[in-house]
Order: sequence, then C-alpha cells, then structure tokens
Amino acid sequence: MTSDFDEISSIQPIIIQKVSLNESVQTLPDVLAVEEPLEIVLAWKENEKWQQKSLSVTMRTPGQDEELALGFLFSEGLLLDRSEVQKVRVSSLINKVFVEVLPIVAERSKRLQRHFYTTSSCGVCGKASLEAVRQTARYPISEVTPLMHWETLFRLPQLLREAQSTFDQTGGLHASGLFDNEGNLLILREDVGRHNALDKVLGYALKTNDLPLSNKVLLLSGRISFELVQKAVMAGIPLIAAIGAPSSLAVSLAQEHGLTLIGFLRNSHANIYSGAERLV
Repeated sequence: MTSDFDEISSIQPIIIQKVSLNESVQTLPDVLAVEEPLEIVLAWKENEKWQQKSLSVTMRTPGQDEELALGFLFSEGLLLDRSEVQKVRVSSLINKVFVEVLPIVAERSKRLQRHFYTTSSCGVCGKASLEAVRQTARYPISEVTPLMHWETLFRLPQLLREAQSTFDQTGGLHASGLFDNEGNLLILREDVGRHNALDKVLGYALKTNDLPLSNKVLLLSGRISFELVQKAVMAGIPLIAAIGAPSSLAVSLAQEHGLTLIGFLRNSHANIYSGAERLV
C-alpha cells in the first residue's frame, strides 16, 4: 500500500472559533485541505521547435501533480501508454505541470473533441457522452467472472478510511483506493476533487506500467459520477464500488461496458446496479 501524500503542501493551519450551544466560544487551531489551481500543459517538438498547448486548469490539492497530469491525459484518451511521455516537469511555484510528449499525442489533442466532464451540469447529452467513451476506450473490460467475495467487499470502506491520513486532519478530501481481489489496498490518493483523486491513481498505474487494471477493484469515498466511470473504463477496471450513490449516466455507462457498479457500500449493505456476477 502507498499513500505518499505531501502533507506539507496539502494542509494549511488556521485559527478558528468553535461555537456550541452548551459551551462558550473557543479559539482553537485547526487545519484546512489546500485547494489551488493546476494548469496542465502539453509540450512537443515540431520542426525542431518546441510547441506548447494548455489543455486544462483544474482545482486540486497539491501533491502527486505528475500523477494527476498523466492520469488526466490517459483518461481523456490523449495518452495511450508511458512510452509516449518523454519528460514531466512540475513547477509548484506557478502551479503548472509540463508534459513533454511525442508529436502523435499533440495530433490526438487536435482531433479529439474536448470532453472533459468536470461538472454534472456540463450540458453534454447522455448519448454523446457514451459515444465519446466508446470511441476512446482502449482496454476491454474483462469477462463477467467472480472477482471478489462479498465479505471482502464489505471490509473495504473501513480499510480506505483508516488509510486516509489527510482526511483525518481536515475532513475535506475525497479518496480513490485501488484494491486487489483479496482486499489489499494497493494505492490510495486523496484530493479536494474526486476526479483528481482517481486521475492520480491512474497516473501512478501509468508510471508503473500496471495498465490495464483488469483484475482490480476501485473504491470511491463519495458518489459515482459519469466521469469517474469513464476514467475506470479507460483503465479497464471491472468493478467500482462507492460509499455514495451513482448518477443515471454513470449506471448507463457501466452497463454498456459490462462493469460491476456498486453504490451505498456502508454498514454491511450495498446496492448493485450492474454486474452482480463478479461478487461471490
């Protein structure tokens, strides 16, 4: 298991006033989860000259910025594998990460329609959203065969919660955890943005050449949006579980690609929305 979260840059001390009906006002020290913008910039050589293209600005918790950028590029279909990346330069002072890539990646960025679904009110119709994922998904989801025991699945939320060190201090971060089928936590990432936390997990898998994640289980600390299922599809993850609820489009995407989708995983209860056969 690994959760090398940079607590120096991800937590900000603050003095607060704590108020309750039964006690007087108290002045106490507290900590906040840091939220800062990160600009992801694509760089490539064309005719012996360096070219740059700003792809996205996302609000994130500082830490694992390289993983965040790589995971974002991969989950959006611009980056197919690690060999297409020449260098990643993170500039924390100006909140930018420069990803130097082969020219073919720049060509993909020109051809692909921008479909960075960062909010639930993006205005893109469901049919167009599903079609975009169908066109860019590289790894097929594994066949629907038993993957995990129910007893093991019910243990995952507690394991994830125990590993969320930064959440313990701030209470303000989402988490994405990747488990094997025996319930071992392989990688955990936290961020103020749920999509960023998952991008960091995927970026780590890309760096370590672990893609596709065809026999892994993804656990999300909050709700399941369409974009999170989209990212899991891109990585070939066959089973997604979450503490919260899925959206309608998230369920549709999971059903179309044959994913197992589980919501409200808490207190030894869960709702199955698709792919129950993967659970023993």
